[in-house]
Amino acid sequence: MVVKKDDDESELVFENLEKGQVIQEKRAFNETPVHPRKCSLVISQFLYLLSRGDTFTTTEATEIFFAATKLFQSKDIPLRRLMWLLLKEFSLLSQDAIIVISSLTKDMTNPMSLYRANAIRILCKITDSFILPQIDRYFKQSIVEKDPHVASSALVSSIHLLKVSPEIVKRWVNEVQEAVNNKSNMVQYHAIALLHRIKQHDRLAVTKAVSTLIKGSIRSPYSQAYLIRCAVEVIEETNTEDPVFYDYINSCLRSKNEMVAYEAARSICALKNSSKKEITSAVSVLQNFLGSSKSTLKFAAVRTLNKLAQTNPAAVIPCNVDMESLITDSNRSIATLAITTLLKIGNESNVERLIKQIANFLDDINDEFKIVVVEAVTLLSQKFPKKYKHLILFLNKILRDEGTLQLKQSTLDAILTVVNNIPESKEIALTELCDFIEDCEFPDLSVQILHLLGQEGPLTSQPSQYIRYIYNRVLLDSGIIRAAAVNSIAKFGLLYEPMKEKVIILLGRCLLDEDDEVRDRATLYLQLLKQNNTRELTRLLVDDVPVPLVNLQKSLEHYINDGDFGQAFDLGSVSTVIESMPSPILEGKSSKQTSQSGGVTPKSLSTESNDGAPESYSTKLAQIPEFSTFGKLLKSSEIVELTENETEYVVNCVKHIFKEHIVFQFNCTNTLNYQRLENVSVKMIPSNPKSVKYECSIPIEILNFDEIQSCFVAIRYHPDNLPLCNFKNTLKFRTKEIDPSTGEPDDQGYDDQYSIEELEVSVKDFIQRTFVTNWKEEFAKLPEQEPATFALVSVKNLNDAVKQMISTLGMAPAEKSETVVPKSNKHQLFLSGKSLSTGALILARARMILDQSGLNTDVELTVKSDDQNLIDLILSSF
Repeated sequence: MVVKKDDDESELVFENLEKGQVIQEKRAFNETPVHPRKCSLVISQFLYLLSRGDTFTTTEATEIFFAATKLFQSKDIPLRRLMWLLLKEFSLLSQDAIIVISSLTKDMTNPMSLYRANAIRILCKITDSFILPQIDRYFKQSIVEKDPHVASSALVSSIHLLKVSPEIVKRWVNEVQEAVNNKSNMVQYHAIALLHRIKQHDRLAVTKAVSTLIKGSIRSPYSQAYLIRCAVEVIEETNTEDPVFYDYINSCLRSKNEMVAYEAARSICALKNSSKKEITSAVSVLQNFLGSSKSTLKFAAVRTLNKLAQTNPAAVIPCNVDMESLITDSNRSIATLAITTLLKIGNESNVERLIKQIANFLDDINDEFKIVVVEAVTLLSQKFPKKYKHLILFLNKILRDEGTLQLKQSTLDAILTVVNNIPESKEIALTELCDFIEDCEFPDLSVQILHLLGQEGPLTSQPSQYIRYIYNRVLLDSGIIRAAAVNSIAKFGLLYEPMKEKVIILLGRCLLDEDDEVRDRATLYLQLLKQNNTRELTRLLVDDVPVPLVNLQKSLEHYINDGDFGQAFDLGSVSTVIESMPSPILEGKSSKQTSQSGGVTPKSLSTESNDGAPESYSTKLAQIPEFSTFGKLLKSSEIVELTENETEYVVNCVKHIFKEHIVFQFNCTNTLNYQRLENVSVKMIPSNPKSVKYECSIPIEILNFDEIQSCFVAIRYHPDNLPLCNFKNTLKFRTKEIDPSTGEPDDQGYDDQYSIEELEVSVKDFIQRTFVTNWKEEFAKLPEQEPATFALVSVKNLNDAVKQMISTLGMAPAEKSETVVPKSNKHQLFLSGKSLSTGALILARARMILDQSGLNTDVELTVKSDDQNLIDLILSSF
């Protein structure tokens, strides 16, 4: 009997493929004659394995690559196309891939455009700066090729080759300018993109090029959209008031192409110096898009209006009626953005109606958009404080529903903001939070709520109603929550005298708790309450710690490690200067200049305080006007050297991480005694431009010989999309020669630039080292994860492996696991940290063993956290 297979069974034909079996099948490439059907199947299997995430060693990849080169003899077009795709993928993994240059060069001269275009795409992957001059003429010819497929391939490949050999690609400017006049929309777009990248290090050249292109006859909608972005870049970087650029952007608002019109409207809304008339015109275009039948266009328009409402809500008011019609849109993302925009620009009379409408479809949207709603409601509470009851109940509904820690933390922060700004909302908020902690699954949230209950509960009209909820946590929850509950109970005894006796009874019941920290806290507070030692209780429970907690922790660690317990620990000996963020420069001349706005100059960021200790980065950065609105400084990295110490210009960098910004502090030293540098800045080019947005740059006005000063570059990023990328950096400045006889600089000078090393923003920059009291217990509580295995190449001992793992992950070692047993060939390292963006706890266990050769260290890494995205990012760093 013949069994008929399901129609969709063919979709799973590669489901159970094994890498080793497929590697053996590569022998089909060597058969004579070549069997196109059989070889196509094998290539498809290799490509499937790559897409599935299978990894190939360098040896395996090299063997596959060279086996596939035998297929150059085949004339079968489908097979040829698959071969090109396979070569392109494996060229990055294999060794000596450059040996196929001659075959690819032959394809570049083939009469068929298909051959030429694909050969170019592979060549750009394997060509280095030594080979490129030999095939220079082929690329020039391809750029001006009449066939749009070949020309586009050459132009896009040239963009990639700029990273390999920028000097050679810059010689192709004439051919690229000729390609700008190509009739093909895509070729014209790629040509303009390449031309912009060639000139991007020269601000004046970019300005001239964009100005010329604007005045030309650019018809491609892709090119027009790109030119709008280039015009915005020129306006922002040069602070120009040339009407040519503004006029071009405004003219694009009237474009018949929706993409161009939207890009122009979005750019005008984002520009800081846009006039009221320009913004009105842009909003009018976006308003028309709100009624479009295309969901993508509606989403883009309402998202742009949502951003504009944050800074200029009055400009969005004319769109009220159109956005109200989107509340019931089938696309929940559009509906959410429409409602949050209305919340930002709405009036007090329709708040309740909007809140009810949001609640109706809250379960249909993802957590990312729920956070947007929460932020809008927070702003609404400040605008209409009388509506606090409806807002608190709405936020509590989000808090009680299922969701991630990030969503719950954002919602709790919103409730705390409402309580702080509207005292009348305190009691209803506390009552709702008491119900929430009965089923709260996140310990961090429970601790925060218990702290709030202890701080505000005794000051309400009926303090006794909260004590039951707090004591339930002592009976039912984990150690860290029980300890926080004991603190809250003690605060009631301190701040509300009628409950003092009941509090003493409750603390007495905590003396037999299984957790030593809970017992210690209960014992301490119980004795102080019995002694009526209000002063000490106030210092412990109410007053802030007089020193930074990081410094206190370090001092206590030193005290314990020294082992000299004959003398009591002295809190007064703890430094009040934040030691976790030392100043990068402890030597060199200090600046006496101040900025015109009265703030701190960038140079003073590297000075010392009056007592000789380095001042904190956070204090200094907050005093610079451009950074004062960035919020709290979350973390500052270690110093990253970008040049050798012996070079003429010495540059290092410190990365300052904020919630939505990164400030790069470049500390520069001029070691040439016959030069003075002026207007010193760093041009940064990200490898992934879409993940960041340029915010501002602060140059060094004057940098004299042997002087150390700091210039800054600030970028903006979205907290949900970490900017994990590399930045190419160029030091730009104006050089003035010093007259040896007079010591005075010449009047003219000349513009110059100096290449410095690339700078990487990695996952560890967004992880804060933290310490966990019971690491193994916390690790067991977190969801199980599959371990990842890899090898630390050329790491020959476990001590070096431990250091490399700690350095790569940026986490703190726990349980003293950073110490390796002498002469051992295996070790376990426990690490802990917290995400700066979400606050999620991250625990990692690395099992390490020296391989048999003794040249490498094999690692099995298990990362656990409530944030799965964070786990994936951490594992991707290896």
